Amino acid sequence: MRAGDKSSMASARPVVKRTARAILLDDTDPTGPLQLVLIKRTKPGRAPYWITPGGGVEPCDATVVEALHREVDEELGAKVTDVVPAFVDTVPHLPEPGEDVPPGGLKVQHFFVCRLASMDPELRHGPEVDEPRGTYEIVRLPFTPRGLVSADIVPASLAAYLIRNIAGIRALLAPDLG
Repeated sequence: MRAGDKSSMASARPVVKRTARAILLDDTDPTGPLQLVLIKRTKPGRAPYWITPGGGVEPCDATVVEALHREVDEELGAKVTDVVPAFVDTVPHLPEPGEDVPPGGLKVQHFFVCRLASMDPELRHGPEVDEPRGTYEIVRLPFTPRGLVSADIVPASLAAYLIRNIAGIRALLAPDLG
């Protein structure tokens, strides 16, 4: 878009929701393979699917990274380190029942590669725990092509990104990145 071209800006769809999601790698077992921590979601009447931990950026969150830490704590009872931006996905936003957002908006999902520092599922809290819609099961998959294709990871754009970029994602946690 050229500077001053307002016709493209006027037709742009508004961003009505932003999320922070963790591509959460667990390397705490030095004898085992690197694992990706996911949440297996099961809702009545729908096939199970696997999502990365995370959720919406709330007004109380000063930054998207702060939202990521809050969501990982709520959903997993976990702490993360080495948070590195990795992938952004923009999709049409499908409002949840009762959600007050204008129709036709977009959801921007920020995905961060991070390392699991600690996790205690007994410390989980928040709406997913207090008022669950279906089940939220913490699972680990080997961070390999075979491990990643063994589950229906959503969104599909993330699954494709992960499978294509295993070596690059691992490199985002290299000690020489600072």
